[in-house]
Amino acid sequence: MEQNNQAVAMPRIGEPAPAFKAVTTQGEINFPEQYKGSWVILFSHPADFTPVCTSEFMTFATMEDKFAQANCKLVGLSVDGLYSHIAWLRTIKEKIEYKGMKNVEVKFPLIEDITMDVAKAYGMIQPGESNTKAVRAVFFIDPKGIIRAIIYYPLSLGRNFDELYRALIAMQAADEFSIATPADWQPGDEVIVPTAGSCGVAKDRMDGKADMHCYDWFFCTKKLDKDTVLKKILKK
Repeated sequence: MEQNNQAVAMPRIGEPAPAFKAVTTQGEINFPEQYKGSWVILFSHPADFTPVCTSEFMTFATMEDKFAQANCKLVGLSVDGLYSHIAWLRTIKEKIEYKGMKNVEVKFPLIEDITMDVAKAYGMIQPGESNTKAVRAVFFIDPKGIIRAIIYYPLSLGRNFDELYRALIAMQAADEFSIATPADWQPGDEVIVPTAGSCGVAKDRMDGKADMHCYDWFFCTKKLDKDTVLKKILKK
């Protein structure tokens, strides 16, 4: 048990993202230094030339512009080598059509990590799942290089990309408007204010505005319309 615990490094929310330099399909990167000023989703997949991973990469590539509008860059990783990555991505573009997606070109970097150094630094190797493949880890890293959220999926479970995008927008909205977001929040839904404290504190913060509703002393919401959120967050 102790050996397993030592083998799996687990970065934590609120900590700086572990730094590394790596070779990728888009050249060498210095992470997260060269990404400062942007949000980043760093994600791992178990292996090239596998069906679940293929569906995920096609989806990420198709949504790349949508994430870019939210000032978010994508960086992938597996423990495969660079030539495997290149061959797999070429196969995706030339041969795979899935759910209306075809001729999909993956333009974001895919890290070569045959030494598993990066995967281990980010706790992507989970011995209980596999000693030789990275699980489906997702790290949200903010413009200051701080880890803001972490999601892990087992090898067999494909990710929900609508949720990844929702989480990104929710965290940005929380930063921008000093609020919290309730369960299943989408832009345009009511938000929670303040993030902690009493409704008396919330009313003081809101200067008596009528668009706030308190269910009890610990649970207050206010209206925050979709256009206000998206105009503040999304690039034109």
